[in-house]
Amino acid sequence: MAAESRPAPTPLLKDELDIVIPTIRNLDFLEMWRPFFQPYHLIIVQDGDPNKTIKVPEGFDYELYNRNDINRILGPKASCISFKDSACRCFGYMVSKKKYIYTIDDDCFVAKDPSGKDINALEQHIKNLLCPSTPFFFNTLYDPYRDGADFVRGYPFSLRDGAPTAVSHGLWLNIPDYDAPTQLVKPLERNTRYVDAVMTIPKGTLFPMCGMNLGFNRELIGPAMYFGLMGDGQPIGRYDDMWAGWCTKVICDHLGLGVKTGLPYIWHSKASNPFVNLRKEYKGIFWQEELIPFFQQVTLPKDCTTVQKCYIEISKQVKAKLGKVDDYFNKLADAMVTWIEAWDELNPAGAESALPNGPSK
Repeated sequence: MAAESRPAPTPLLKDELDIVIPTIRNLDFLEMWRPFFQPYHLIIVQDGDPNKTIKVPEGFDYELYNRNDINRILGPKASCISFKDSACRCFGYMVSKKKYIYTIDDDCFVAKDPSGKDINALEQHIKNLLCPSTPFFFNTLYDPYRDGADFVRGYPFSLRDGAPTAVSHGLWLNIPDYDAPTQLVKPLERNTRYVDAVMTIPKGTLFPMCGMNLGFNRELIGPAMYFGLMGDGQPIGRYDDMWAGWCTKVICDHLGLGVKTGLPYIWHSKASNPFVNLRKEYKGIFWQEELIPFFQQVTLPKDCTTVQKCYIEISKQVKAKLGKVDDYFNKLADAMVTWIEAWDELNPAGAESALPNGPSK
């Protein structure tokens, strides 16, 4: 006897989450993601030539912004949004009105778990974000809230409620997220290792955040998710997501929020050119040796009680300490302030703001 057909379950957070995609090309990759993404609203940030028409497969609910839209909506403050770099994606975070954001690159496909089943990356990110984190004490069974796990002996009961999760950092199979020197010496290396685990990154520990498979609670941490000044006209690229990650982690630590990393995996399909990457990265490879100690030593005063206040304080310290490394960091510090001003204009406290004239379609 045939099993009765049941209605498909309602997607998690369908009306509370936007998917942000930066792109310069037609979004054919969405066909693979259709079973998972179609119920959700997409915000597409078109990089490069605004006169180029980007084709989006039929059936998706989306808004598309190009450089002309960004300039119109932000006016002079549009200078804080990178051009000819995937860092432009953070404009999508700013104009979203949803509580949660998932962002993915257009060369990322659906991965399969070891049993051969397609991985619903978005669903796993949502599970991570809706579940507490444990930044103040490491649980050796990793995520204690997961089915089949719990807090181990010796874990303080006073900390078992956990902390709100602000960031869910997903991973990738196939093409690893390497810097250019590592790409050059390991051109054929592929990540085939699937680790079925999620863990909270401990308080006081930084990490290299990758923006191609990332979820976050926009209400908790959105204003810190600024991907910096990168790409056209800037001396550096490919540090946009890492800059956002360092700032975000310092602020999460200060505000008592959690960051998770691990599941879900996506399939990263395309290796970028290591020689092009080296040209973008080479200053960052030197600068990061100054940047990491800087972020390790950043302290935020007690009156920094909001993400915006924390971010402005970090910008002051960037100018005071990293401005000596290179004048670029003075420009970046100014852009950080501009970013917060623009964020607050489009997201006034306690009110829904309407975008002027709407996006391109």
